[in-house]
Amino acid sequence: MTSQEPSSSWSRRGFLASTAAAGAALAVGLPRAATATEADDEFAALRAKWRALYLGEGFSPTAEPFKSKLATLGTQAKAWRDAMAPADGSLWPDAVFGDPDPDTDTESYGYSEKIQTSYERVRAMAEAFCQPGTGLTGDAALKTAILTAVDHLSAQVYNKSRAQYGNWYNFQIGAPQRLLDIAVLMYEHLGADRLTTTVEAIDHFVPDSLVAKYTGTSTGANRIDLCRVLALRGILDGTAAKVALARDAVSPVFPYVTSGDGLYADGSLIQHTYVPYTGSYGAVLIDGLSKLFALLGGSTWAITDSKRQIFLDSVEDAYAPFLHDGLMIDNVSGRAISRGLVATDPLKIQQDDHARGHAIIASVLLLGQGASAGENARWQALAKGWYTRDRYSDVTAGRTLGVAALSRVTSLLDDSGVKPAAEPTGHHVFPAMARATHRTKRFTASVSMSSKAITFYENGNGENVRGWHTGSGMLSWWAEGDSAGGGQYSDGYWPTADPYRLPGTTVSRKPLADAEGGAWGAARPDTTWVGGATDGTYAALAQDVRGLSSTLRAKKSWFFLDDAVVCLGAGITSTDGAGVESVFDSRNLGASGTARLTVDGRPQPTRHPWNAGFRTARWAHVAGHGGYVFPGGTSLTALREERTGTWKSINGGGSADPVTRRYVTLLADHGTDPADASYACILMPGASDLRTAARALDRKWLDVDANSGAQQGVRVPSLGFTGVTFWEPGTVGRVTVDAPLIVQIREKRDGTATVSVSDPNRAVKAATLTWRRPVRAVTSKPGPVTGAEPGRELRLTFGDLSTTGGVTQKVTVRLG
Repeated sequence: MTSQEPSSSWSRRGFLASTAAAGAALAVGLPRAATATEADDEFAALRAKWRALYLGEGFSPTAEPFKSKLATLGTQAKAWRDAMAPADGSLWPDAVFGDPDPDTDTESYGYSEKIQTSYERVRAMAEAFCQPGTGLTGDAALKTAILTAVDHLSAQVYNKSRAQYGNWYNFQIGAPQRLLDIAVLMYEHLGADRLTTTVEAIDHFVPDSLVAKYTGTSTGANRIDLCRVLALRGILDGTAAKVALARDAVSPVFPYVTSGDGLYADGSLIQHTYVPYTGSYGAVLIDGLSKLFALLGGSTWAITDSKRQIFLDSVEDAYAPFLHDGLMIDNVSGRAISRGLVATDPLKIQQDDHARGHAIIASVLLLGQGASAGENARWQALAKGWYTRDRYSDVTAGRTLGVAALSRVTSLLDDSGVKPAAEPTGHHVFPAMARATHRTKRFTASVSMSSKAITFYENGNGENVRGWHTGSGMLSWWAEGDSAGGGQYSDGYWPTADPYRLPGTTVSRKPLADAEGGAWGAARPDTTWVGGATDGTYAALAQDVRGLSSTLRAKKSWFFLDDAVVCLGAGITSTDGAGVESVFDSRNLGASGTARLTVDGRPQPTRHPWNAGFRTARWAHVAGHGGYVFPGGTSLTALREERTGTWKSINGGGSADPVTRRYVTLLADHGTDPADASYACILMPGASDLRTAARALDRKWLDVDANSGAQQGVRVPSLGFTGVTFWEPGTVGRVTVDAPLIVQIREKRDGTATVSVSDPNRAVKAATLTWRRPVRAVTSKPGPVTGAEPGRELRLTFGDLSTTGGVTQKVTVRLG
């Protein structure tokens, strides 16, 4: 990779009036055999390709959903054109970018964001000018307004003489990306002077030095965003060295990382050092790379680094596990979950898990064009399955995707040759980002945890200020054919859910301030104990829960099976002077839902609000959602609430319009300052009341062998399943270990078994596991297993597990 400036610059006289004629730019860095004319043609072709990537192609502007979408774009562009009022410090009165002193003006972040907002509006106007069917296609008055806007922003704030202020992102990525899109779309109308001013401003704010080192704000998704700026800047004026720099600067993103930002070998994707971000920064990453691969593919500057296969593999290893029926699971989207309905969004489109999922799947489709034929075929089938199963948000309605992405998606959906793939099944543990996903034919679920390396939650820029407990064992789930159609966490959930009662969590009710613990992932628990062991089908997970700004301590384990999740909690202790609760679930019933609640066979009132306590409840059922079984009985609190909130309350940029949703919540109230409290619950997503009652009566289905602060373990004989969290060395059932480990054993009907072990602390230097079960032979074992002795019992010895990154070590055996 090189970071030097181009050896020569382009000439204004070299630009012609249209992209078809191709501006005559200097061919810096082109192969010697290429002539100036050939170089000009290639840059013109790249500009045309970017136009097609941005505007879309192959769609009918008179057919829905494009007809309505284009008309709406035209209406909005006209409104922004008519509202333009160029003045010192602003282009629109409601988007003042000012002239703040970065050393004294605390509003400089807000001001810099308005620069990006202004360019965003101008870009929409340019798209309305170029797209067919907007009512403003080729409109002379709109063209004049666009050029006036570009000139005003250039003179006022984005030029080679101005200093950067506020948020670096707005100057280095947000504004230049939008400006470059405008420049490509309006290329034939800008003229040489505007093009000169544009590239000089970008060279000023986005110098080559920003990608000289892979560090700071130049990593992961941010790095790809910077590369997009550099590539388009070079394509705009024919500076080949800029395009080559962009291509080369992409390469550091590909290799797996072992700390900090980037993609991990276990499928984790982290940004901001401590935040799982597959669904937000990961969305930017796959969007940026898919477009750069498509833009530069087949050109002199094609991205051919062999390590790009690492990223291509991430589609199925990192992204797919978090995609479910069109949505992207919220627990890998950081502070983006709070964006919801944006106050300034004229279309009032909610940015929910389905919108994020639709965009990522569309990027997968584009990325497939540069992948192998086999990968492309698999991804098309997966995409078609995800889109067609989405009953909450129909992608063909055109509300979640832009015209270009929508044109690719509708083409796929119309292709009868592509058959939709079923939802992938299996369990994935992502140790590096303290997340796990579980899929069976009955349900999909995901757990969100935290540790010294992974934040409780991320807030910043006024976003997600009450996400305090999203990393405290939140258990999200969707049953096959659920009544909400996949909208459980989409339909006004985040502004209305009780942030102290998120499903699956054990938390103190101690009041917390907005943005408690600090911004950008600063709030992290003082523990390394988080992780899981899986054979790829079932799993045992555990988290050493520490309260945010609280004395709360709890040991939580989850055992994921084919139709259920067994949830255990123990050692629950706190001295906050506040109540402590373990939330079995909190289901969003929508704006007016009722959902019959049954406890031990007795239907409960459907009115809101309502609450009741049950001293020894054995099971509960929420109609249309699922069942809950409490082994041995539990003291259960059940509530019905009608909760009202606003997106603005959790995100300063959100809408202030009130949102009301109904909830039914089931929890164990451990009281004020509990000492060594515990709970046990079998969650059965999608189960009927009859199946739930039958499971509660079947005392042989589950054995809880341990549930203490030392060990937590269960056996399900009918599944051949044993799962144990050894917080401390010891014996549970037939398993003994001499180090803190998580163990999962699965005996199969074919006479084999898999013993899965992980070191969540990443600190075990040596360990011994004994399973008192006759074993005939060990058929496979990983490198860290230094000894395997079958016989009347199985004895496994492990070497250094601290370097395995918490990844499961699987040993397969043939039973005696």
